[in-house]
Amino acid sequence: MAYEVVIGVEVHAQLRTKSKMFCGCGAMFGRSANSQTCPVCLGLPGSLPVINRTAVEMAVRAGLALNCTIGEQNRFARKNYFYPDLPKGYQISQYESPICEHGWIEIAAGDAKKRVRIRRAHLEEDAGKNIHETGTSSSLVDLNRAGTPLLEIVTEPDMRSAEEVIAYLKGLRDILMYLEVCDGNMEEGSFRCEPNLSLRPFGQQEFGTKVELKNINSFKFVKDAIEYEIKRQSKVLNDGGKIQQETRLWNIDRGETAVMRSKEEAHDYRYFPDPDLVPLKLEKEWTDGFRSSLPELPATRATRFVAEYGIPEYDAGVLTASRGMADYFEAGVKLFNQPKTVSNWIMGELSRELNNSVTDISASPVSPERLVDLLRMVDSGTISLKVAREIFPEMYGSGKAPELLVQEKGLMQVSDEAALGKIIDDVFAKNPMQVTQFKEGKQQVLGFLVGQVMKASGGKANPGKVNELLKKKLSG
Repeated sequence: MAYEVVIGVEVHAQLRTKSKMFCGCGAMFGRSANSQTCPVCLGLPGSLPVINRTAVEMAVRAGLALNCTIGEQNRFARKNYFYPDLPKGYQISQYESPICEHGWIEIAAGDAKKRVRIRRAHLEEDAGKNIHETGTSSSLVDLNRAGTPLLEIVTEPDMRSAEEVIAYLKGLRDILMYLEVCDGNMEEGSFRCEPNLSLRPFGQQEFGTKVELKNINSFKFVKDAIEYEIKRQSKVLNDGGKIQQETRLWNIDRGETAVMRSKEEAHDYRYFPDPDLVPLKLEKEWTDGFRSSLPELPATRATRFVAEYGIPEYDAGVLTASRGMADYFEAGVKLFNQPKTVSNWIMGELSRELNNSVTDISASPVSPERLVDLLRMVDSGTISLKVAREIFPEMYGSGKAPELLVQEKGLMQVSDEAALGKIIDDVFAKNPMQVTQFKEGKQQVLGFLVGQVMKASGGKANPGKVNELLKKKLSG
């Protein structure tokens, strides 16, 4: 039997605050274990939480960008469960009164656009991290992460394939990174996604039993895990079995999901309002004030790039996936009004060097101004495109100006007609048969003669000028 795939996604996005959600401890990644803790995030008796105002502001900005309604009345709740990395025995979250509700974003679904509805986005604190050392029978707990602010974003079950999930996750991450509220680093755990997947026979309205997938830290593994789970559930149903509501982990080495635990329902957590935190009231005027400060978001910016600069949709999508790259492109085009050329160099040579050195474009040693200097040298015929591509890696690595590198290496392109004329005359003298063949109508010989001139000039001759002078001399 063929089944329809139904997928919703929960994303935990760590907010880029300097301190934790309810205390003043730092929220930096990679510090020594348990060095960023205090009585509040350790859950010691008598300690009281205080709401991080910056985290609230970031959540409001994210909610507005996701087309959500911002709740004027907010309430924090205690989500009760017991695990070694949860020192208080509960997690401070939001349940009945989330800060953001009823939003949506658009994704590409094949050749069409599709709207994925966002049920809610609420603030909560993160748990710590269990460390299981190989070769020992014990585990360690690092509570540096305990209490860091998260925005949990929950969709409706609107997606129907792994491709749609990836499109949604990339679109959501791009938005959060544009807003600078989350760094989007999946490997470090600051952007964690948990797909909820079920199958149902085509035509059936009732949803099937859902399975939650965890422990996924890349878009590739999200896709792999979903596709594996679709096959697994299809086989269970076709064999007459029943899907169990459970949480499953993605095993990267084995390429399969494995049972972690039975899936909890909301009542299992025994939510109740946190008595240590008063209700949070957000004035409408205050939240509306953030709307005007929102940056131009990726989808809108990509549409503008196509219309304003005449570049392909693919280029616009790549350039606007990162706010830094989009800013770099616009700075370059402002100085050198050849958008497609600038786009090609950013997506090609510059991106390759950035990837090789694991560097964000905001820290690129080649500024837009320096890249444009190189492009102008090509455009004016000072150097060839081949030379420009050859010196770019050194330009990137050394930070030297292209003019200086060209001078140091003696790579200036020869465009002087008198100098080129002498080289051409010498080539003619050495290749009289090819000259005769061209004059007799064998046009393809021209390519051979151009190559000989380029070789004789050490690759420094201006190819356009060479073609022009060759044709002029051969027709004379």
